[in-house]
Amino acid sequence: MKRFLAFVLILSMILTLAACSKPATEVQEEPESPSVSEEKTETSDLEKSITLATTTSTQDTGLLDTLVPAFTEKYGVEVKVIAVGTGEAIEMGKRGDADVILVHSRKAEDAFVEEGYGVNRKDVMYNFYFLVGSEDDPAKVAETNNAVEAMNAIAESKSTFVSRGDDSGTHKKEKELWKSADIDPQGNEWYMEVGQGMGATLTIANEEGGYTLVDSGTWYAYQDKVNMKIVLEGDRALFNPYGVIAVNPEKHPNVAHNSAMAFIEFITSEEGQKIIGDYKKNGYQLFVPDAN
Repeated sequence: MKRFLAFVLILSMILTLAACSKPATEVQEEPESPSVSEEKTETSDLEKSITLATTTSTQDTGLLDTLVPAFTEKYGVEVKVIAVGTGEAIEMGKRGDADVILVHSRKAEDAFVEEGYGVNRKDVMYNFYFLVGSEDDPAKVAETNNAVEAMNAIAESKSTFVSRGDDSGTHKKEKELWKSADIDPQGNEWYMEVGQGMGATLTIANEEGGYTLVDSGTWYAYQDKVNMKIVLEGDRALFNPYGVIAVNPEKHPNVAHNSAMAFIEFITSEEGQKIIGDYKKNGYQLFVPDAN
């Protein structure tokens, strides 16, 4: 009997220990589904406003009047636009007076990034430059085959040429064309530097009966305001790409970097690119989207 009781006691202890050794079943809570706000681009860390330094061509064409409000509506970030020449826009970025720049001079853009002033450069769009002049075309530029021949024809005929003279992307391109033609126009009576934006330069060239270099976007927006015509187009040298660059926060810690990056994200996105591609004046598409 004692042996039997001992056996029962031992068996009971074994069963108890076995039960204790089994892991307890844990009740797992299902993860919450992400809320709608989490699925969208985070906006909680965005600054309230940014300063965009850009070219007069993006302003004169009216593109920014469509593009900027769409960005603000989506991200809740206000944009202060300062339209100057590309050279001045880049200088503003170097000083930390802008958070993001939208410009059109690839060599200057690359230097801005390589010198550590800019980050996250992206292609945005492109158009082309035109040489335009009076209806009578005194230098017979329309009979030339390329930009080098055109610049030579203007210089040899001493026909008035109106230069922006403002270190803008257009001015930089113009100087490249003169250099390619091995011509220094400085100091000649027929060469006028006006230090103005594209729209104002076109107006002056029209009044002076002269030639000027203009981006196609501004031309299509202004062509019905001047008595001029395109005398040269289609040369590969007249390609005009635009890029966007955020100012480096390591150089200027006070810049609104998060919102600047959001702006770049937007204008290179499918939505932003569609706005650019759909934008027209006088029936003409002013810019070709180029982010992808």
